[in-house]
Amino acid sequence: MRAGPPDPASPAVVVDGGDRSCVMLLLELRRHTDTLPPHSLIHLITPDPAAPVDLAAWCHLTGHSYLGPVPADRPTYALRVSPASRRTAPRAPWHPV
Repeated sequence: MRAGPPDPASPAVVVDGGDRSCVMLLLELRRHTDTLPPHSLIHLITPDPAAPVDLAAWCHLTGHSYLGPVPADRPTYALRVSPASRRTAPRAPWHPV
C-alpha cells in the first residue's frame, strides 16, 4: 500500500548547512532525499548566495520540487522529496546515473 502525502501540519526536516560549500550541501541533501519518504518537506539553512540557483537547478535535475525561500531568521530554502526522483552519483550529486 502506498502512503499519500504527509499531513501538511507535519514539520519539515531542517538541514543546517552552516558554512558548507554547495557541493557539500548537495551531498547532504542527496543523503536526506534518499532516506526520507516521498513528499517529505526539507528546509535547508544556508547563507550561500548561490543557493537559490543551485537548489533550483539540482531539483530540476533530480525531479524533486524546489519550493523557494522560507521566511526565517536565517536564509532558508524549501524543497519537497519527489516519489519519482532521478538518481545521482553518490559522490557527485550533480551527475545523473
